[in-house]
Amino acid sequence: MRLLVLAALASGMFLTTIPTDANAVVCARGVFRAGCAGPRGAVVVRRPAVVCQTVWVNGVRVRRCG
Repeated sequence: MRLLVLAALASGMFLTTIPTDANAVVCARGVFRAGCAGPRGAVVVRRPAVVCQTVWVNGVRVRRCG
């Protein structure tokens, strides 16, 4: 019984050390740029400018950014 518990503990410790995101794509969003890195390389893109306009809705001035 003790051997079975030790074997289960050892296999559990081994399985927790295996990285699960080895082939995954990882993306991050920064202040000026966004980028993704994957198994085939990395890409960095500039974030688009935010365009805002002021419109009147039911007599109230509303700023809409899109």
